[in-house]
Amino acid sequence: MARARRGQGELEGQVLGALREAGGPVTAAWVQERLGGDLAYTTVVTILTRLLAKDVVARERQGRSFLWAPTADEARLAALRMRRLLDGERDREAVLASFVTALPPGDEQVLRALLAAAGPGGTNIRNAGPAGPADHGGTED
Repeated sequence: MARARRGQGELEGQVLGALREAGGPVTAAWVQERLGGDLAYTTVVTILTRLLAKDVVARERQGRSFLWAPTADEARLAALRMRRLLDGERDREAVLASFVTALPPGDEQVLRALLAAAGPGGTNIRNAGPAGPADHGGTED
């Protein structure tokens, strides 16, 4: 029987989740064992390397191997996936408009508060105040 194919980014999320649960830097072999199943070691290393390129994990050499640790949370990984999808579209404005008009009222309010807090340069988003990420399950990197 064929194994169900994972959704885009699902494996990255699982690897990042395993790293967060580790409580400290771990090897790729540890991640492979933690995820179980028939996931190949080389697949785990490939995913870790991709996460490193996205700046959501860090690695440190220990002997002949590396220790891996998360530098970002699941929210940051999801945001990177959203950005990659948006970057692949020709009409960004239409995609953004469609996204915003489909938001439920609560999410729209959060987005408005975040945009207001970001200001013109978008640099103050982490200090969004009461309607910011900290009140909605988000965490800082």
